[in-house]
Amino acid sequence: MELPAVSLKAIILVHWLLTVWGCMNTLFPVSYAWGNFTVLALGIWAIVQRDSLDAIMMFLTGLLLTVLTDIIHISVYYPLYGYLIGAKRFGVGMAIFSLLLKPGSCYFVYRMYRERGGEYIFNIDLESSSDSCFAYNGLNRAGRDRSDYETIDQQEASPLWPDSSKAAQHPY
Repeated sequence: MELPAVSLKAIILVHWLLTVWGCMNTLFPVSYAWGNFTVLALGIWAIVQRDSLDAIMMFLTGLLLTVLTDIIHISVYYPLYGYLIGAKRFGVGMAIFSLLLKPGSCYFVYRMYRERGGEYIFNIDLESSSDSCFAYNGLNRAGRDRSDYETIDQQEASPLWPDSSKAAQHPY
């Protein structure tokens, strides 16, 4: 089943709205707003520069980091006894909803990163390690295929002097 194409603008708009609503309460520190709005600014950069891999990768990295920081903010600043009423309850609810949507947003942004030509390279380089028996079993296939590359270490050295067994041609 093919997942629907999601626009980067829609992702940023939804997270901007949820971040604004999440900042309505006085429960979270200013770092919650700064972190989320900075990542949304990186998303705007990714919209403006459609062909930039750096912009979309920075936005994806920022989204992943804000998942971690949002978990920390919500777990540290959530009230112990649940005295949440009105705007505080709504703001915390929107912050939690934004946190729940971020893994899906990360997946869609990662798909956009792949569409722009980026590739995730996971190379452990097991051939150079002492346990090279694992490289035989195919664990190093996660990286780039290097079979098309020409080795430069073992080039044939050209002789300094011409071969005397061959007859030299006369210039005229």
